[in-house]
Amino acid sequence: MTGTKKIQTGINNISEEWFRANIDRKTLKNLSKRSDFEGWKHIIIYSLSLVALGLLSIYTWHSLWFLPVYLAYCTIWGGADAIWHECGHGTAFKNRKLNKFFYNIASFMNNFEPVRWKWSHSLHHSYTASVDPHDYEVDGSIFAKYTFLSFVLNFIPGIGLFTIHKSLYVEIIKHALGIQTNVMRDCIPEDKINDCINTSRIFVLLWITIIVASFYLTTFLPIFLFLIPKFFGINGVWGVTQHMGLKENAKDHRLSTRSVRLNPIFSFIYWKMEYHIEHHMFPMIPSYNLPKLYEVIKDQMPKPQTLYQAYKEIIPAVIKKSKNPNYFIPVQVPNN
Repeated sequence: MTGTKKIQTGINNISEEWFRANIDRKTLKNLSKRSDFEGWKHIIIYSLSLVALGLLSIYTWHSLWFLPVYLAYCTIWGGADAIWHECGHGTAFKNRKLNKFFYNIASFMNNFEPVRWKWSHSLHHSYTASVDPHDYEVDGSIFAKYTFLSFVLNFIPGIGLFTIHKSLYVEIIKHALGIQTNVMRDCIPEDKINDCINTSRIFVLLWITIIVASFYLTTFLPIFLFLIPKFFGINGVWGVTQHMGLKENAKDHRLSTRSVRLNPIFSFIYWKMEYHIEHHMFPMIPSYNLPKLYEVIKDQMPKPQTLYQAYKEIIPAVIKKSKNPNYFIPVQVPNN
């Protein structure tokens, strides 16, 4: 079996194709061109920023200045999610080997075992906001049954350590032990399962090495710098806007996905993925070209929101959805 496992139920039995904005074929081809220069530019600025904040974290260790510096470090670290994402789509670089190399590094930084997430992300794009088959990547943004309190708690840095038993650490450990999880059964082709198991074992070995180094050096710094940064970044502030509260089981990404606008720093960390409807509609266009894509198709798209505007509708939706699971935020789309 060489492709994703197909489950012929739910939204994906509908014969109609997903809505796709009208765009000139030549324009689409130009926007789909990848650039090693753009890829290296992002990676170099990202890496230098991460190293600088890491060194500053070491320097401020044992002082109160460590807290804001470490929060910034963890937020930059969380930007590896965007690198994983672009390299996984093969759009960060023109060179395939560079995409694969940085995909694997960013996968470790995210606790995203690369084989599992390659296939689950493919499923996410094929079945966005579909309840069946389950979209394993939007479980926390569309399908999660939040109370207002549990939703707010998600934004407290470090809160994830209290639910580490539900985290991806546990999934990876299960895979390393050869235990088949639901996501492994539903997403990963049978001939790739051993690759997933072996990579999970490498991840676990690296975690153990970091912990042993911390004990050897008699400092928790290696753990803070390389093992748990994802628990302390604020990246979820923009990440949760992707699908939260929007319509399920719709063959139109404009109804199930949200685009927002961020300041230049957040946009860099997110690598333009705030243009999220555009990305779902045309996933093979590099993220650095998504602003150009929006300008071409903006007359066919909902009006983009600021973070404030997004949360102004998300927070009431969370409250309403906790009482009525069928509630969703209605989206006005142009009638073209």
